[in-house]
Parts: sequence; structure tokens; C-alpha cells
Amino acid sequence: MTRFPTLFLSHGGGPWPFMEDRRVQYAKTAAEFGRLPQLLPAKPKAVLVITGHWEAEAFTVSTSAHPPMVYDYYGFPEHTYHIKYPAPGQPELAAEVRALLEHAGLDCREDPNQGFDHGTFVPLGLMYPNADMPIVLLSLKSSYDAAEHIKVGQAIASLRDDGILIVGSGLTYHNMRGFGRAESKPVSYDFEAYLNEAIANLDPARRNAMLVDWENAPSARLAHPREDHLLPLMVAAGAAGDDVGKRVFVDEVANVAMASYVFG
Repeated sequence: MTRFPTLFLSHGGGPWPFMEDRRVQYAKTAAEFGRLPQLLPAKPKAVLVITGHWEAEAFTVSTSAHPPMVYDYYGFPEHTYHIKYPAPGQPELAAEVRALLEHAGLDCREDPNQGFDHGTFVPLGLMYPNADMPIVLLSLKSSYDAAEHIKVGQAIASLRDDGILIVGSGLTYHNMRGFGRAESKPVSYDFEAYLNEAIANLDPARRNAMLVDWENAPSARLAHPREDHLLPLMVAAGAAGDDVGKRVFVDEVANVAMASYVFG
């Protein structure tokens, strides 16, 4: 099977596809997510998602064959707490991910209860609305070590040759106090420009070094007071190997840039 690319997707705010006014705001993102399967060489056997909404003391994989839903957002309409995305899990893939991480010297644990947060069911629901794509989740590690997350990506890169799509789901800008503010727009674009320069670097070692050094980028901590939504990019980049990244699209919502990337 042809090697699959890796993706980093800016998934947006909350359960936006299920709210008519938000769907209008995110019209570009909705359309672009819907087209993402066309970038792939075939339909994946399964998807491994690293979402900014799940972190643990050690890297952890979801092992449920029927993952539940996780409504980890607040203040949204009642119907958004009843969304269902009944995609199956794949315990066999979870076991393989754990074995790959442990072979690379990385502690990895299992969680039989972890389900789909909006960083998972929003982009995957738009890519595969029939929920017929098996999904396994891999957590972030709460120490937030960027280099270690790149190493995780490197450890799981071989999955790309087995028909597995690796998706990092976060945001290129994630400052909850900044959304909608005029001063946030240049911040979001300045920081995204740095990320785009990094991922498009022809030298993977230089790319990874720039990502590890992200805190010294323009407006870095204004864009990410906490880097939970940035670290999925590190995993996607690590799994990219020698493949150069490129920007798939940028949407502008709530006065900030939200970019998505593909490697390979």
C-alpha cells in the first residue's frame, strides 16, 4: 500500500458543525475538511488521532472497541451534548501503537474508557460522515516536552505504510482570551507564518528543531499560553520523516488564523 501522509488539522471551537451560525462562520473549514480524503492515496484502514483535548501523565492509547463520546465544552446548546459519532475503535491498532512506543523507549499506557472529544469527532465527522472509519486515540503527555512528542511521531511513522492515517488535531492559535479580539489577528498570523516556515523546511532536522524551539517564535506565548493544541503538530511532524509539509488552507474565524497542514 502507498504510504499515507500525516495531517495537522486546526479543528476550531467546540461542536461548531452542529450549530447553524457557527457552520456559516466555519464554511471554509467545513468544505476543506470534507475534501481531505481526496488527498489520500486510498481509504485508510484506520485513523490514529492525537488530539489537544486528551493528555495524561504518560502517553496513553484508547483501547475501546466502541469508544464513547466526550463533551468537553461548556455553554453550548443542549443538543450539542447529545451528538453521536459511532465510529468503532480498533484495539489491535492500539496494541500496535503501544508496542511501537515501548520499542522506542517511551512509556505507553492504555485507557479502555477514553472516547471522542470534539477535536476528534469534528474533523473526522466531516471527513467520514458515515462514521465507518475505525479510530484510535493517542494522548499527549502532560509534561508538554515538544521533542518527546516529535519522538512519538517518529516511533509510529511505520504505521503510514500499513494504511493508517495519522492526524494531529489542535489549533495554530489557541488563546481563549484572545478569540474575537482585534489585537489577536496579527498575533495569529505572525505565529502561523513561523509554523508554516518550519513545516515547509526541506531539511527535516531543521524543521523539527524549529518546532521544538517554537517558544522563540514571534508572538508564541500570545498564541499559545498553553501548548496543548500545538503539540499534536509535533507528533504529525515527527511521523512525517523526510516528507516536507505544506499548508492545506487557512481559515479566519473569531479574528484569528487557523491553519491546517499536510506532510507527504
